[in-house]
Amino acid sequence: MESKLATSADAPPRPHVVLVASPSAGHLNPMAELARRLVARLGLAATLVTFTGLSAAGPDAHSTAALSSLRDAGVDTAVLPAAPLEGLPAGARVETALFELIARSVPRLRALLRDIGSAAPLAALVPDSFAAAVLPLATELGVPGYLFFPVSLCLLSFVRRAVELNDGAAPGEYRELPDALRLPGGVSLRREDYADGFQSSKEPLYAQLIEEGRRYRAADGFLVNTFYEMEPGNVEELRQAAEQGTFPPAYPVGPFVRSSCGEDAASPCIEWLDRQPTGSVVYVSFGSAGTLSVEQTAELAAGLEDGGHRFLWVVRMPSLDGEHSDLGKTRADDESDPLAWLPEGFLDRTSCRGLAVASWAPQVRVLSHPATAVFVSHCGWNSALESVASGVPMVAWPLRAEQRVNAAVLSEKAGAALRPRAARADGLIGREEVAAAVRELMEGEKGRAVRRRTGDLRQAADVAWAPEGSSRRAMEEVAGRWKAAAFGGRARGAMVNVT
Repeated sequence: MESKLATSADAPPRPHVVLVASPSAGHLNPMAELARRLVARLGLAATLVTFTGLSAAGPDAHSTAALSSLRDAGVDTAVLPAAPLEGLPAGARVETALFELIARSVPRLRALLRDIGSAAPLAALVPDSFAAAVLPLATELGVPGYLFFPVSLCLLSFVRRAVELNDGAAPGEYRELPDALRLPGGVSLRREDYADGFQSSKEPLYAQLIEEGRRYRAADGFLVNTFYEMEPGNVEELRQAAEQGTFPPAYPVGPFVRSSCGEDAASPCIEWLDRQPTGSVVYVSFGSAGTLSVEQTAELAAGLEDGGHRFLWVVRMPSLDGEHSDLGKTRADDESDPLAWLPEGFLDRTSCRGLAVASWAPQVRVLSHPATAVFVSHCGWNSALESVASGVPMVAWPLRAEQRVNAAVLSEKAGAALRPRAARADGLIGREEVAAAVRELMEGEKGRAVRRRTGDLRQAADVAWAPEGSSRRAMEEVAGRWKAAAFGGRARGAMVNVT
């Protein structure tokens, strides 16, 4: 088998946890941090397994760096070779391809697990939320199977509602979600805020998501990348479901925020921030794959220009096909300069107070910099937690996937964001809305309340993994069950008290 297994230094065998991460930064990065803590703080051995992506090219540069850093931390890593994806329908969504990639990789993963188990006692199998097809391997091996949920408890509650609505429904007869949904903790969602694939039961992806959600019920529990103070209502609702036996227990064990150690120490972004006053800069980034239309890019530029505040903008290539993601897309060399798509004269007119950079910035370092005051964010959950951990309030600007659900959590319940509403039916956010949202967070009364609340959440995030913190205690409880399982006496988990 052509796996790349990196072994740490010889040591007495410890109970071994195998984590299985989808080949995307949003899943790989928090699972990598979880693996570090299992080894460094909880006395377990760990291997993080991921997949060669949806092509034979292998993990991208950022994923490769994350895996390398794990080896230095004593965590073993393995990258499974590409599985053939013949037979997928033309134009299949990336989620469909990902589910197939993981399902077709199960035989190779089974062999790897047996190799690991021959050298040390297996304690648990922990696939992420896209890899529920892996859970039966835990049963085969007689170890606990937990799902790692890299996003919010609110989204887990949302998926649970969708699955329960379709209990008894046969394939092809799945039921439509209502036009509005109120979730625990006071979060209200409209249909347009539902995660991708859930807006219509007629979409092929809807059926796949329902079936994936049904597999969740076979898990011994969920490890969720959040913390109690972020989503107390959802913690309580899922605790009750676990006590009633209607859903596996969910443990808030985050936040798992990547370290800035691997980011470029000589970044021009940081050098520029060093020259700006404390609390004066608006940071704008839509993640590693988020894209805006050409028109929306121009409106955002005009809003930043009209708003008058200092800004650091990570500019990505605009979308020319109406999609909000460039995952899996390639561009010609002459289409590779995002800054060339900015409005004519914009860079010159704003050069005294703004910096636009192409495609990437050392985000953790940017958010933790004293000059950074506000984050205009796509609300990817990793970015949201990085912002909260740095005490930086957000302008919530979701684009795709579950980001609209995250935006609702951040703005309606957590109180860490303000969300501008689109002025047009097609979803475009105009320059006036951009400027107004930034101005409110920087100067307004609502902004003052959001800044104060974000500061409170930062303190709670700092405490969550302290020795007596809620997330640390929850993870220690689960790890204790895993260690017991490794030496006999496998038991299904029970919700712990994290208040």
